[in-house]
Amino acid sequence: MYKWLFLALALLLTGCSDSDKSGLQFSEKGREVPEFNADTAYKFVQQQVDFGPRVPNTEAHRQAEAYFVEKLKEYAGPNAVFVQEFTAEGYDEQLELGNVIAAFNLSARDRIMISAHWDSRPRADMDSTRQDEGIVGADDGGSGVAVLLELARMFSENPPPIGVDIVLFDGEDYGESGSLEKYFLGSRYWSNNPPVPGYSPRFGILLDMVGAEGAQFPKERYSLNYAPNLVEEVWNIAAEKGYEDYFLNEEGAAVSDDHVIVNEQARIPIINIINHSRTPRGNAQFAPHWHTHNDNMDIISRETLQAVGDVMAELIYNRL
Repeated sequence: MYKWLFLALALLLTGCSDSDKSGLQFSEKGREVPEFNADTAYKFVQQQVDFGPRVPNTEAHRQAEAYFVEKLKEYAGPNAVFVQEFTAEGYDEQLELGNVIAAFNLSARDRIMISAHWDSRPRADMDSTRQDEGIVGADDGGSGVAVLLELARMFSENPPPIGVDIVLFDGEDYGESGSLEKYFLGSRYWSNNPPVPGYSPRFGILLDMVGAEGAQFPKERYSLNYAPNLVEEVWNIAAEKGYEDYFLNEEGAAVSDDHVIVNEQARIPIINIINHSRTPRGNAQFAPHWHTHNDNMDIISRETLQAVGDVMAELIYNRL
């Protein structure tokens, strides 16, 4: 199965030059945009939380991976989904990890990549209690995956006009505070070991912490460097849809995340939609539930999921 998928994608990418793509230019196409269902996305968050903390090497982690594979096979087809399994050195253990990948509209040469991380943090280091216990990561991990699963369901019923590859990165949140060495394990492996050699989508979008009540997404600084036209299109769509209270028309902080790895190591222009604010000194500040046990279903908002999902659907179905 894996070889079949690799071969299919490789054949599609062969001969696909920059002149075949419109790149980071966008315009309204007059296409009908299917409805993003926030209730379904909310249920996808709940299902992940029900597994418990999706910490590498745990049963909850294994169950969640199997669930993602099952759902994506249901939506993309059994021959369009695979797990890129790999190992990484933890602090005192070897980690068994897997990036879950699904491809939609395999016949399209012109492709984009949308991604999130699916693991949750093995420690609640920003909490005042139970700091050594893993968190369920409803927002940090769960919300981005939920939006992508709902988009996958939409793609199954309404094929996108462009090739769309969903990549769920593992091991993003494993590291300890103060050092980035053990963060972004999945995106590091994926970028250095591309499943399809020469994979070059038009662009990528990373969703991280996109489900909390009252979330705000300023224009993340690295994203403005990597793909400013894409940032402006996404935020313009949000404004057109009345979501200015979520997608703030202001510059945010530079946030170290999977998109930095993908851009710098895989050379794919990619942006990050992430809930944060910028301090007076220019640093990133995250919501009070960040890296605590309060990152649970109590802080998840259907309205926030709807805003992000609507913007993503409009971009994919009607601007490319």
